[in-house]
Amino acid sequence: MSEKLFALDIGTRSIVGIILVQSGEKYHVADILVKEHKERAMVDGQIHNVLLVAQLIQEIKEELEKTHGPLTKVSVAAAGRSLKTEQAVAKIDIKNRPIFTEDDISRLELQAVQQAQQQLLQNKEDSSQSHYYCVGYSVLYYRLDGEEIGSLLDQQGEKAEIEVIATFLPRVVVESLLAALKRANLEMEALTLEPIAAINVLIPPSMRRLNVALVDIGAGTSDIAITDHGTIVAYGMVPTAGDEITEALSDKYLLDFPVADLTKRKLQTEEEILIQDILGFDQYFPRNEVIDSIRPAIRQLAEAIGDEILRLNNQRTPKAVMLVGGGSLTPDITKEIGEVLQLPSNRVAVRGIDAIQNLTKEEHIPVTPELVTPIGIAIAAKKAPVQYMSVTVNGQVVRLFELKEMTVADALLAANIRAKQLYGKPGAALSVTVNNQSIFIPGEHGTPSQILLNGEEASTKSLIRSGDNIQIIMGKDGEAAKVTVQDLLDAALFKRIMINDIAFSLEPKVFVNDNIASYDQKLKERDVVRIEVAETVEQAFLFSQQKYVLKGFEPFKVIFDGKEIYLPQFKNELFLNNIPSKLSASIHDGDKITFNQSIHPTVQHLIDCLPIPQRNITVTFQDELVTLSDNSVTVHINGKEMNEIEVVPKGAKIEVKETAYSPWIFQDVFRFSNWQLPMNFKGHFKIIRNGQPAGFDEHIFSGDHLKIELIENNTTSTI
Repeated sequence: MSEKLFALDIGTRSIVGIILVQSGEKYHVADILVKEHKERAMVDGQIHNVLLVAQLIQEIKEELEKTHGPLTKVSVAAAGRSLKTEQAVAKIDIKNRPIFTEDDISRLELQAVQQAQQQLLQNKEDSSQSHYYCVGYSVLYYRLDGEEIGSLLDQQGEKAEIEVIATFLPRVVVESLLAALKRANLEMEALTLEPIAAINVLIPPSMRRLNVALVDIGAGTSDIAITDHGTIVAYGMVPTAGDEITEALSDKYLLDFPVADLTKRKLQTEEEILIQDILGFDQYFPRNEVIDSIRPAIRQLAEAIGDEILRLNNQRTPKAVMLVGGGSLTPDITKEIGEVLQLPSNRVAVRGIDAIQNLTKEEHIPVTPELVTPIGIAIAAKKAPVQYMSVTVNGQVVRLFELKEMTVADALLAANIRAKQLYGKPGAALSVTVNNQSIFIPGEHGTPSQILLNGEEASTKSLIRSGDNIQIIMGKDGEAAKVTVQDLLDAALFKRIMINDIAFSLEPKVFVNDNIASYDQKLKERDVVRIEVAETVEQAFLFSQQKYVLKGFEPFKVIFDGKEIYLPQFKNELFLNNIPSKLSASIHDGDKITFNQSIHPTVQHLIDCLPIPQRNITVTFQDELVTLSDNSVTVHINGKEMNEIEVVPKGAKIEVKETAYSPWIFQDVFRFSNWQLPMNFKGHFKIIRNGQPAGFDEHIFSGDHLKIELIENNTTSTI
């Protein structure tokens, strides 16, 4: 049993009415009627004057009824050029979150689609997102911490983001179609999208696993749809099409636009083209010459289509490109698009109605790519009609335009439930200053909301049917940030060292708002924290309560003869890990510090070190050279005379005063020699100076030879 189908392709320049007879799986084109708009009633596929469009539909309906009987129901399509495509990015902080799940990915995708939907809204005062139906989207990129990644599933990091390309249909397009049909006394039997219509008849579901682009090149726009992984993944449109080629001919040869359009059609059938310009001159031109003259326009059209295909297809070249529509007959357009996409010539082809399977036609109907979309509308509207469905979201009834398999995400979009609402709010953050740097401590992440579909747990990807009940149980908000002093301290700030073989633990000192703080003290908003850490040898002594040791490392200085004099030999020696070091040297965990304390200098030490006048002679005593030295001065420290054994303080002012000269005598030699009278000696001795007897009080001079001759009883001995 056959069934008669009536379909309308309502385009920008014309309306095509078609009568299709279905017999089982076969279709027969019984009639086609094309009428052009008398005025500009359509703009970019959208009805701007419902009354004028309705009048033209009425004319087509009445004329077809003369042959095919009463027509009360019709299938129509929303123009592909009405579709709006947007790219958008959604980001989420995943630091300290559990690993990323499928549901997390779905919710982030929904957030990206909503961001794209928001970008479409031109009137900022009216931000209702119900102006658009989302008819599909595809993910362009997943990113983790700014780097592209194949999948976010089970990933951990700090920031996850998803970039999508989403396609929307303005609701006004559907509403204006319904209004025009109603005025023409027609009921909408089914609705589809023009790109879906063409794809359904040229690319069956079995072929959609291939990455193929279908381009409908019309007069004013070129509509694009792309298949991959078994479905339609993207739609797009470029405002460049056949009219640009017509205009190029018009400009080149001074032609009226309708004449230029007729000339463009002749390029398909004639080798010599007769051109009559606006001045009335007739001239024949070779077909190739005419094509070469408009090649820049052809190339421009090909580049616009190719660039949009790449954008929609994530900058990947598809496996093949199919062209339909009147503009697909543009000379060399397949070759030019192939070059833009770097595809071989046999991968870009124009497809006419002869490519539609199980289709026959009346003889008077031409085999042309212009009729693919009108026929596809009739077949697609019958095979896969788009209908309205109603679901309930949190008690709110939502009507959805069923352009594809609908999911919970589609219902949430229609109900204006933001994806961010699907997570509990994060807890309040805390901001503190640590060592002059601002630190932001986030609050706890909120828990995700629970989605119930007809009482069963579901996800945003779950499929829905008309009448379904969706309930969103909001997640819990995260707790406010809590942090103690201990939380700010890294283990590396704690050091264990050895100082002269004694172990010390050097712990950081913490001040909050200039007050010493304990490690368990809780921080408040805008607290100012200062952390002091032992980083040098000097700080190691301070942190280990050995500040007194540092005095020994200060330079020993005295003031002599009105000048400051430094005596480094009276300063402590410092070693770090057995290597000579300085107080400013950096220390690390496990280091070993050692030091040797210097002696406290006496007046005699200063006499030996400073240029203080002395009188010296050298003599030979008991066959050994002995040097006799004595000050010819007295030493005054800070105004007080001091003897040789008294300790000199740092910074002392030293004054030297000369004393009266006293000649050296024999007995002075005993002060500078280690010679002693032998034990148990019994006898007497002689004092000899330069071989002559002398006395202890006899004057001696440098170079003298002095001896003590010991004479034992009954024995004479010289020592």
